[in-house]
Amino acid sequence: MAFWWPLLVLGAAYAICRFLLMLIPPNVPSIDVDASDVLEDGSQTKENSYIYIPRRGKMAQTDKVQCYEPATMKYLGFFPALTPDEVREHVAQAREAQKIWASSTFRQRRQFLRILLKYIIEHQELICEVSSRDTGKTMVDASLGEIMTTCEKITWLLAEGEKWLKPEYRSSGWSMLHKRAKVEFHPLGVIGAIVSWNYPFHNVFNPMLAAIFSGNAAVIKVSEHASWSGCFYFRIIQAALAAVGAPENLVHIITGFAETGQALVSSVDKIIFVGSPGVGRMIMQKASETLIPVTLELGGKDAFVVCEDVDLPSVVQVAMRGALQSSGQNCAGAERFYVHKDIYTSFVAQIVKLVKSISVGPPLAGRYDMGALCMQEHSEKLQNLVNDALDKGAEIVGRGGFGHLGGDAVDQFFPPTVLVNVNHTMKLMQEEAFGPIIPIMKFSSDEEAIKLANDSNYGLGCAVFSGNQKRAIAIASQLQCGVAAINDFASTYMCQSLPFGGVKHSGFGRFAGVEGLRACCLIKAVVEDRWWPFIKTVIPKPIQYPVSENAFGFQESLVEALYGLNVWDRLRSLIHVVKIVSEQTPKSENLKKRQ
Repeated sequence: MAFWWPLLVLGAAYAICRFLLMLIPPNVPSIDVDASDVLEDGSQTKENSYIYIPRRGKMAQTDKVQCYEPATMKYLGFFPALTPDEVREHVAQAREAQKIWASSTFRQRRQFLRILLKYIIEHQELICEVSSRDTGKTMVDASLGEIMTTCEKITWLLAEGEKWLKPEYRSSGWSMLHKRAKVEFHPLGVIGAIVSWNYPFHNVFNPMLAAIFSGNAAVIKVSEHASWSGCFYFRIIQAALAAVGAPENLVHIITGFAETGQALVSSVDKIIFVGSPGVGRMIMQKASETLIPVTLELGGKDAFVVCEDVDLPSVVQVAMRGALQSSGQNCAGAERFYVHKDIYTSFVAQIVKLVKSISVGPPLAGRYDMGALCMQEHSEKLQNLVNDALDKGAEIVGRGGFGHLGGDAVDQFFPPTVLVNVNHTMKLMQEEAFGPIIPIMKFSSDEEAIKLANDSNYGLGCAVFSGNQKRAIAIASQLQCGVAAINDFASTYMCQSLPFGGVKHSGFGRFAGVEGLRACCLIKAVVEDRWWPFIKTVIPKPIQYPVSENAFGFQESLVEALYGLNVWDRLRSLIHVVKIVSEQTPKSENLKKRQ
């Protein structure tokens, strides 16, 4: 006891010191980002507004990305659609900057993250307002999907990022006991990302944070439907990089259409794409020309399974958030609801009651529960899915109401809609809707629920609810998807240590978590001598060139000595190996005999 007492005291003192250090706030400088232009009220005219042209499917100007507020149709401005040569120049500048940044310390990278985190926390309202203006989502939806997710990712990287990028030592195996095996993680170079419009702040920061923290540069093409906010968010990144002395041009935001994206794919060292399966196929085809790694997140048709033994009122609230978050424009949103027959009627009644209380309107013009759709003509697509379901026997049992929308913005809104009597012959149950539609289907057994949930070309996520957690886990374990939430919705994404991605038409590869961070790296396997220079690699005499006559016998015995299933067989073979080596004649004599 006397021996251990000093160690206990030292351990306690160390723990107390660490706790006291945590109470001291880190020295994180503030950054100044000019936001005067994004807070100005845009003025719209038919001459300068993008919105009066593309409804008939044609772009009047392919050299400019015109931007507008979906909820009001106010004109926001335009950005250049970069040519392939301009894209390659951006990538070349990023590549030069990355050569410097690759040798940056983790301390410097963490300070970059802290500066960003401080700015985000202090400017939540500004960031959410910019996102709301560019996408039509409410401030609450922006806070949940833009602020919290990004802060969680930064916090996880600060706490664990360095640990997962340091060399990781692995077992060396029986034949390499004298060696030390490890995996090293080196930056790839320039990470390219083509991101979607539904969460413009987080979708820019998500790949950028992983790329920069792992020592890479990043070139990100923002969606033509959310370029205005993306270019403002870029200023935040630039200011934070400058504050830590990072090389100029380490991060680039580029704007444009398909040609711009194709040029990016052909120029970078890895591409991350968030979008549709159709465009994902084109990304893969283009990436095959330069054989770069690809991560694809291509949306989902997530199943929301509700067993009969749940606390119904709480599950109904979760279901509403799962379906209506960001007006249903959520890649991991709940799109197919399977409810046990014993509680089906009650579930539908409670959902309908809540949906009818929902008010839809311009989120910055009043208190509305749900905002606008971001993309033009999307409401028409949603209505076509509903019409197809109605033609095949479905029934609308509840819809939300509209606030004051304004003349030009009417087509940008779609009321939350509940449908029953749905089945899998309907497009609504097979195609990604990406909108506030709640189709509800009943099931009789867990096996039926599993079969229905797996009857989809998509496989991104799922949510399973049961009063018996083991039952919910058992159902979720049999669903074909990349992420699963038990008695919750989308909680997997808030655990930033976890990878995010899907199967089937939802894509492949993972971002977020350990896997996503390491996916930004060249993963290099390294073997070195464990006790250098005292024990070095020496080729055993029997297999030195020219090989001896009993070389194969030596190898045969060596294999059994190392990997035999019986300890006595191993021992016998080991003795035979030692005997062969000790009896081995010098190579010179062996050579003379052969001559």
